[in-house]
Amino acid sequence: MKGLWLGLAVGTTFTCLLGQWVFSAASKETDSPKGISPEIVAEYVHSVVQADRTFYQTEILDRMRQKGMVFASEHWRADGGLPLHAQILQESGRLAAEQRKGMRVQLISSWAINKAHRPTTEFERTGLLKILANPDRPYTAVTTEGKARIFQALYADKAASQYCADCHNVHPNSPKRDFKAGDVMGGMLITIVLPQ
Repeated sequence: MKGLWLGLAVGTTFTCLLGQWVFSAASKETDSPKGISPEIVAEYVHSVVQADRTFYQTEILDRMRQKGMVFASEHWRADGGLPLHAQILQESGRLAAEQRKGMRVQLISSWAINKAHRPTTEFERTGLLKILANPDRPYTAVTTEGKARIFQALYADKAASQYCADCHNVHPNSPKRDFKAGDVMGGMLITIVLPQ
């Protein structure tokens, strides 16, 4: 268990430090030759978040499940299990958004079990169709949110394993029940508030 907590602490610390650096770089003028474009910032964020999710799934959840030590559960707070890897991303994204630093990360899907994670904007609806057709390329755009200009990038979120797909396939609230490992199940949405 010490290794689990150490791994989570190191991964979280690394993600926070990289996030601070990335946000600092993103907050500079996007047309300045010294700044980093929001497209590159989104790529950095996506890479780190995806790596953390993969590590959590393969090195923590899968190992502990195989050893019968602990299980991942949709209701992890109530039943004492660990959160699913999708819940790690949603919770981390929620905590990051609470810091009001101008960046959000979340999962959305046309087939989300939780209806709150279904698309709500034209960008999200169009983006989900685009990444379904071309999962190797993010769908991006500069849009507005209130009075703020925002950059959004939507990356394909694929079923990491058949175990992951099966959880969605058998869930009573799932609107789609034929996912296979590697299928696009939705998207990771990264939103960055642009300087005014």
